[in-house]
Amino acid sequence: MSKYGQYCPVAKALEILGDRWTLLIVRDLLMGTRHFNDLEHGLPGISRGLLASRLRQLQQAGVIEKRLNASGRKTTEYWLTQAGQELWEVIASLRTWGEAWAFGDPTPAELDPVLLMWWMRKRVNVDRLPEQRVVSQFDFHGAATVTFWLILAREDVTLCLTDPGYEINILITADLAAFFKLWAGRISYQEALINDAVSIDGIPSLVRAFPDWFGWSAAAPVERNAQV
Repeated sequence: MSKYGQYCPVAKALEILGDRWTLLIVRDLLMGTRHFNDLEHGLPGISRGLLASRLRQLQQAGVIEKRLNASGRKTTEYWLTQAGQELWEVIASLRTWGEAWAFGDPTPAELDPVLLMWWMRKRVNVDRLPEQRVVSQFDFHGAATVTFWLILAREDVTLCLTDPGYEINILITADLAAFFKLWAGRISYQEALINDAVSIDGIPSLVRAFPDWFGWSAAAPVERNAQV
């Protein structure tokens, strides 16, 4: 944790939040991530040791607290304190600024399909899913040719990196860069379909409902407003 030696609230805040990865950890906690492994999945590039160190610093600063899982499985969860929850406006302001001044089309190095699918898994509107389980297959091409599966059910959403062996109910074929832009709100769902950047096949009722199953990126509304 860097010390600036200044009697200034901005400097004091940066002593807690200014280190690399720290605000991204807070971002993910604000979005509902609770477990160490889930935080690691959402932050590719961070080492487990550094993640543990950042979480420890945030706990010592009173931004987060550790709790045991309420189910009694004795697994540790990380929860934001009131100080941490009040960082929502900070993250929202950074997102707004980033959309206006620092956000463009994704670079090849930013097109991580595993991270994209992890984001999608974390933002499924489970209350909008049909009662029956839906097995969705994602075939990406362009920057990477790779396939993933999301098994969507109201009680759980599972991301599979290898074929789970179930019958596919809905097939999504997409250019990876275009799907990233769709997720971030730089293009609309209809634009992606019209431009053939994304195609969806399967049971008609599921195809129609597909876009409502996801929260998409929290940045998407900001990005659409920035383009008006």
